[in-house]
Amino acid sequence: MANNIALAKNYIPLLDEVYKLSSLTAALESPAELARAGASAREILLPKMDLVGLGDYNRSTGYAVGDVTLSYQTHTFNFERGRKFSLDAMDNEETQGVLVGRLLGEYVRTKVVPELDAFRFAKFAQEAIAANIGHQVGANLTTGTGAIAAIRTGLTKLDDAEVPPEGRFLFITPTLLGLIEDLKTDESRAALAGLTVVKVPQTRFYTDITQNAGATASAGGYTFKSNASSNINFMIVSNTAPVVFTKHLVSDILDPAVNPDADAWVMKYRSYGLAEVLENKITGIYVHNENKTLV
Repeated sequence: MANNIALAKNYIPLLDEVYKLSSLTAALESPAELARAGASAREILLPKMDLVGLGDYNRSTGYAVGDVTLSYQTHTFNFERGRKFSLDAMDNEETQGVLVGRLLGEYVRTKVVPELDAFRFAKFAQEAIAANIGHQVGANLTTGTGAIAAIRTGLTKLDDAEVPPEGRFLFITPTLLGLIEDLKTDESRAALAGLTVVKVPQTRFYTDITQNAGATASAGGYTFKSNASSNINFMIVSNTAPVVFTKHLVSDILDPAVNPDADAWVMKYRSYGLAEVLENKITGIYVHNENKTLV
């Protein structure tokens, strides 16, 4: 069974590639080297710098002295999900290895990535709404012209808050992007200029979600939070605003030869991390959502 074990090990790196290709929020992940260990294992510390403004220059005494404050803000991990599968060795053999060869890749693509994206978008939306900054509940957008006007309002909000123009992402539903692209005008092209545009399926784009406990083999996953969530139309995100960090990621495939409990392949996936917005960067998030609550 040595060859099978080697194949299982070789398959693991492919799961990271599946994640990177499928995730819509992977580009927002924070550099790991910026984080420091917190007071407990469930926390990390991220740097926060505060500077004073200009002072008068005195031609006799020179420059006014300024203070630089470097502090560390505590962030508590808020995403911890996982799942284990067991597949009989003969079931796998009789499908020419299709079950083991594809299961975890499909699981990451169809279950892990959508939930992780939905969780992150919901967290960003909730923090923007709670801060009452960069949040707009609008009528349902039904025309390209209306969508462009709404996006321009959001960009103006970021401009007025002096959010850097570089590194801005426009996450938008395929329906709204299609309405804008159908206009085929200079105005529509100008509205999206300078933005990294990412289409987000509505099923990942809610202001709040419920993550099911998944205590049984047939349960799990996520849904929008009934009576508390609405559809997001679009979200403008500066890449300086969010904290997206994965502390621990397990994606194991165990060969039946090393399974003490059964003649079966065991596949495990666990993700532990956080997603939120830096408190001094909340102006770098703009959310536009529908004005109706989902039930």
